[in-house]
Amino acid sequence: MSDGSSGRLIILSGPSGAGKSTVVRHLLEECDLPLKLSVSATTRSPREGEKHGQHYFFLSDEEFQQRREAGGFLECREVFGLGCWYGTLREQVTTGLKAGNWVILEIDVQGAVALMDDNSLSPITLFIHPGGMKELEHRLRSRGTETEEAIRARLETAHNEMQQMHRYQFEVINGSVDLAVDEICQILKDQKESHPCSKS
Repeated sequence: MSDGSSGRLIILSGPSGAGKSTVVRHLLEECDLPLKLSVSATTRSPREGEKHGQHYFFLSDEEFQQRREAGGFLECREVFGLGCWYGTLREQVTTGLKAGNWVILEIDVQGAVALMDDNSLSPITLFIHPGGMKELEHRLRSRGTETEEAIRARLETAHNEMQQMHRYQFEVINGSVDLAVDEICQILKDQKESHPCSKS
């Protein structure tokens, strides 16, 4: 996928409750790099306030599977228990990279690991978490929006995801959104300086 352009692929993952979406939103607003968030596709129904093409591309089961069979996704998976599919649209990423953007994929660990194994992508990989399982559990419970069963399921998934942290290039602890954003922006700038095409 590397075509000599200055675009880079950034993968940002972490357990539910780590504050990924908030950090990414602030990063897009505050970091002075040409960052662009890749909008994922899903077969689930839109939640209140969500817009097609902005939060997700909401696809029917049939359209999603057609795109999947045609190689339209860089990675995709079915979220068991929910019966919904999620995926990263290949066109979203390639178009952004060719335009010279630094394309951010905010995806789960399973999808990230699949892309790390693709040597053609050379992504910058960051794992974000709140500092440990105890803090993560506190954040999930303080939301007050989920059942005990749902919380336990999320914690079990988070525990498994934390075991994959060593596969990422960078670990970012989100104790403060501002500090996490500053740290990630600096990491990306350092990567820009060290990238062989950065001075061309």
